Amino acid sequence: MAMLPFRPAPFFDDKNAAFWNLQFAGWGGVFALRAVSSIANQLPLNLLLVLMVQMITGFAISLVLSVIYRQLMQRRAIVTWTMTAVTLVVAITVFAAIDAWLQGIYYSGVREATFAQRILALVFLDGTLLGAWSALYYAINFFLQVEEQADRLERLEAQATSAQLAMLRYQLNPHFLFNTLNSISTLVLLKQTEPANAMLTRLSAFLRHTLVSEPGAKVTVAQEVETLQLYLGIERMRFEERLRTEFQVDPEAANACLPSMLLQPLVENAIKYAVSPQEEGACITLSARLVGRRLRIAVSDTGPGLREGSDRASASTALAGVGRTVSTGVGLANIRDRLAQAYGEDHRFDIRNPPEGGFTVIIEIPHEAAEGDKTAPAQPAAPAAAPPAPIPAPAIGTTAA
Repeated sequence: MAMLPFRPAPFFDDKNAAFWNLQFAGWGGVFALRAVSSIANQLPLNLLLVLMVQMITGFAISLVLSVIYRQLMQRRAIVTWTMTAVTLVVAITVFAAIDAWLQGIYYSGVREATFAQRILALVFLDGTLLGAWSALYYAINFFLQVEEQADRLERLEAQATSAQLAMLRYQLNPHFLFNTLNSISTLVLLKQTEPANAMLTRLSAFLRHTLVSEPGAKVTVAQEVETLQLYLGIERMRFEERLRTEFQVDPEAANACLPSMLLQPLVENAIKYAVSPQEEGACITLSARLVGRRLRIAVSDTGPGLREGSDRASASTALAGVGRTVSTGVGLANIRDRLAQAYGEDHRFDIRNPPEGGFTVIIEIPHEAAEGDKTAPAQPAAPAAAPPAPIPAPAIGTTAA
């Protein structure tokens, strides 16, 4: 998995340009402040030349400090701070000495303090300038280091999440594949070539569709319904009229996004526990609508639900924060984990078991419209065409071991 590039704060995209911009802005600001102060106090204008030389000197010394500090930042902390303090003291002394020499030349006709006295008087002012510059230099560089480490950690977490989503995405329930292959095998043995070929073609189309879609990608509800139609087209060839489906997708909800292949395990779970064990089959209903700023999806069936003695009841287990869910290999647990990875705590995953029977799973996630499409797309595709010739009894309702 390729590492994403580090993206610093916009101002520091080009560190070299940012350094020179700060240099000119900082020292230019100091010169402007001193120049305004000098003019306000009605000092001679030729003093501005002295101030200009002082600022150029400070600018040059800070350039030397930047080279030294860049090397010191790679050392151990005690070495960095000790050598920084020594270097800063030397730089302040040199700056104050040059500043004192310039003032000695400017005030040469006036009796003034000695050279050493002028240095001591200027150490505080020049030390404040270079000290502030050094503190700012270290602060910016440490900020960039912390930002880079945080960005690297965020990228690693994102890649770990993507890998986990990919793992969950590929954990499709094998019952569907086993049952389909078993049905195809039965049709071949019974020399039912046409329905066997039709089922194999639909299986190929469904598997191709699931492999092409990226594991962590999101699709619209309409696209997810299309995928379900491919899956149901195969299952309908096995169960014929026993498998009845109904889709109730509001136009504004059809354009909402959700993780790809999120609903297929729910439909598969309904077929396994509602359609397959009942001679009359069952009706599976999928509804999707917007509730405020959230997308609510419900998948329900008219099967026996979690009534005592049913396969679902014997397979159910208590899970904290969810209630009773059904263990279908990786089915509902897979969906719950994918929702947690994609939305954290900002999602709802409820299971309802009405007393009169049936089973309903409700998913509620934040509404996210498809990019570049502000209007609701066309209604989901119509159910798959009627299956070909009826499938012999041995292949109907076959379940994997």
